[in-house]
Amino acid sequence: MNPAINLVDVTAGYESTVVFSNLSLKIHAGQFAGIVGPTGCGKTTLLKTILGTQTVFSGKVFLNKRPVNEVCGRKIGYVPQLESVDWSFPVTVEEVIMMGLYTNKRLLPWKSKEEREQIYDLAEKLGIYNCLHQHIAHTSGGQRQRAFLARALINNPQLLVLDEPTSGVDIKTQHEVLHLLGDINSQGMTILLTTHDLNAVASHLPWVICFNHGVVAEGRPGDIFTNEILGKTYGSDIIIIKHGDYYLIANSTPLKLNHDP
Repeated sequence: MNPAINLVDVTAGYESTVVFSNLSLKIHAGQFAGIVGPTGCGKTTLLKTILGTQTVFSGKVFLNKRPVNEVCGRKIGYVPQLESVDWSFPVTVEEVIMMGLYTNKRLLPWKSKEEREQIYDLAEKLGIYNCLHQHIAHTSGGQRQRAFLARALINNPQLLVLDEPTSGVDIKTQHEVLHLLGDINSQGMTILLTTHDLNAVASHLPWVICFNHGVVAEGRPGDIFTNEILGKTYGSDIIIIKHGDYYLIANSTPLKLNHDP
């Protein structure tokens, strides 16, 4: 299989701080993969490296066999962490989606008839047609996530990258978002995301990368979600309970509560 993403001996970080070094990683075309690991382990830095926005000290990053700096931005759809969004900014859901149409080659500030139809069709497919004219701040967490997903998909990218798409939403919305991404992946799009939700990953993603300043292990959840691998990834003891095709994963360190005397 051809790799959609190929990192070869990559060392990356910020200024003089190395976040990970000599990293080699491949994500094959059509794959649906998730990166899991503790806070501060370099997951977001890895995504930025793949997107070509991160300082790379050495090594090479290829997207579909081309150096990342030569790949047109329209070929990559990106959904940022929703916590980083300024919800007071005066835009509607439709305007958020339209932002995805702006590239270096786009000069006109208004939508064409074809683009308007494209936005409406995509909004209908993602279940946010009825809130297109609402201020983005007045929508639910699931609607916001779908709006930014639509923004990323509006140019029909070959690769979709998402940073913590299940963060800040309820369990029902988490499953809806992951099911939606699974449907998009089934149509042939390569998808890579980061998440802290191991239980959702175990239930929905076919391929997982355990990461902590480097790849600890990668494979199918049933193969790599073990006490040894997750303990090494998170630096703590992990309890794993399997029931059929479902997992319950939790930190085994007991929570210390303060009791009144």
